[in-house]
Amino acid sequence: METYEPAEWSARAAVRIICLDGADRVLLMNWHDPHNHREFWEPPGGGVDPGESDIEAARRELHEETGLPGSSVQDVSVRVERDFLWLGTRHLKTEPFFLARFAGTPDVRPAALTPEENATYLGMAWFSPGEIAALGGSVEPSNLLSAIALLLAHDPTG
Repeated sequence: METYEPAEWSARAAVRIICLDGADRVLLMNWHDPHNHREFWEPPGGGVDPGESDIEAARRELHEETGLPGSSVQDVSVRVERDFLWLGTRHLKTEPFFLARFAGTPDVRPAALTPEENATYLGMAWFSPGEIAALGGSVEPSNLLSAIALLLAHDPTG
């Protein structure tokens, strides 16, 4: 896997996965940015490797970041505008958000974080929509609940 410097990340394509457990709670990962000391929560996901499709990247990233089977990612997505700071770089991009549904509440633990991810990763947890709303400004993207609603409206299984 290639290492990307922060200046390159702003141009690197990325994907996110909205994971819903059996109670329709959303899995979010907690991160710490050492450049601005901000902590935030966001759905699992990451960069698209060269030659990889968005769905392939989503399936790989889900397994790497959560240990959950990549095959759980459905081939349904919505595009979400993102504007955020990470490691001193502002990222303005549009990312596809994919859906993965799970029976019950699966155990999650990272399977293959990069050294940088290990240095900034704080944990993950399942949240109800009300709990996500209560997190306020510590959720990325800030319109996460709207993005989830839009994604669920496009879900052929839901």
